[in-house]
Amino acid sequence: MSDLIEEAEGGNAPEFSVTELSGAVKRMIEGEFSHIRVRGELGRISRPASGHIYLTLKDDRSNLDAVIWKGTAARLSHRPEEGMEVVASGRMTTFAGQSKYQLVIEDMRPAGAGALMAMLEQRRIKLAAEGLFDAARKQELPFLPEVIGVVTSPSGAVIRDILHRLRDRFPRQVLIWPVAVQGEKCAQEVTAGIRGFNALTAGGHIPRPDLIIVARGGGSLEDLWGFNEEIVVRAAAESRIPLISAVGHETDTTLIDFAADYRAPTPTAAAERAVPVRMDILTWVQDCGARLSRGAQAVVTQRRVRLADLSRALPRPASLLETAQQRLDRVADRLEPALVQSVQTRSHHVQTVGARLVPALDRALAQKRLPYERACANLRPSVLSRAIADAQQKLNALERMRQSLGYTATLKRGYAVLRNETGLITTTAALRTASEVEVELADGKAQIKPLP
Repeated sequence: MSDLIEEAEGGNAPEFSVTELSGAVKRMIEGEFSHIRVRGELGRISRPASGHIYLTLKDDRSNLDAVIWKGTAARLSHRPEEGMEVVASGRMTTFAGQSKYQLVIEDMRPAGAGALMAMLEQRRIKLAAEGLFDAARKQELPFLPEVIGVVTSPSGAVIRDILHRLRDRFPRQVLIWPVAVQGEKCAQEVTAGIRGFNALTAGGHIPRPDLIIVARGGGSLEDLWGFNEEIVVRAAAESRIPLISAVGHETDTTLIDFAADYRAPTPTAAAERAVPVRMDILTWVQDCGARLSRGAQAVVTQRRVRLADLSRALPRPASLLETAQQRLDRVADRLEPALVQSVQTRSHHVQTVGARLVPALDRALAQKRLPYERACANLRPSVLSRAIADAQQKLNALERMRQSLGYTATLKRGYAVLRNETGLITTTAALRTASEVEVELADGKAQIKPLP
């Protein structure tokens, strides 16, 4: 600040405005600390809706406020978490509104493998407490999947090894979801791959996989860190499609291994677990067919021997017929006398019944004739004449009643009945609208013109 603070005459310091002083301090700090690296522990992390990250770097004696702008936060290889020991690179600046200085972080990495391992263990304990690694959540892998989805880099040796191993063992349809297998985009793309395969509809235009393999070759802890991210682990645990994790070499362990339904030591081992050996199945089927054929043949042979044993215990067919023939001969000898005797017995019975039938018929006829004789006695002429006279009187009375109740008697008293083509006319309106009018009087019917 020697260029700004000049001694005035008499040794008095010049006056500055607050803004001038704040600007001078800002230029000094940004000029002296334009690029620095700071090691410390993360504390008090804040993530507002703007996407920026505000945090504190601290050690056992001091705190340093820091900010990670939204664009930089999206490029970080590790998500900042409270308690993580990191090495942050950036520049110092001031915030004149509150007379504060802060570090603008442009890159941040864990402070060595020990810090990463500690953070990894903390995350593992946290996710295990939520039940994401429970054995009860594991799904059975299909014996022979029709479609296998592979989430991996499309250009690496891993996918070639998997396809080659599948082709050797049992060729299947393979869908590849290309992702970055390390770096800042790894976690997001792997998560999108797992959830994308699960979102496919069974029977749709793009077939839905029966099995998912998440694969990557070996690498350092930092290279494999994307498969330790919480979003990847949660996506693997939520997958409704059985999932095999094949990340790294046999000695490498990532958190997705705990959430997957099966952990393969290598990508090649994942392909071997995904499908059986086709020749082994063919050999097994042929062996089963041979065993079935031998078993069926043994059963037939056993039944044939048993049948032969039973046939020896049966009598000769001729001996069975001889007894029946002898019995038939004896019956035939007795048949003719039996028939003659039966005919004689039936004839005698018919004669006996006939002798009793004639008197019975005479008695029945006499009983039936008696009611008719009594009825004929009641049909004398005098009785019949009285009945006819009584009926005639009743008929005459009914005719007189009919004449008195009928409308013809009314017509004789001077009344008339009017009809049109639809029926009786009872109103003048109907009479005026009728096209033809028929009048019935006491002595007959006549046609008249309707009223105007």
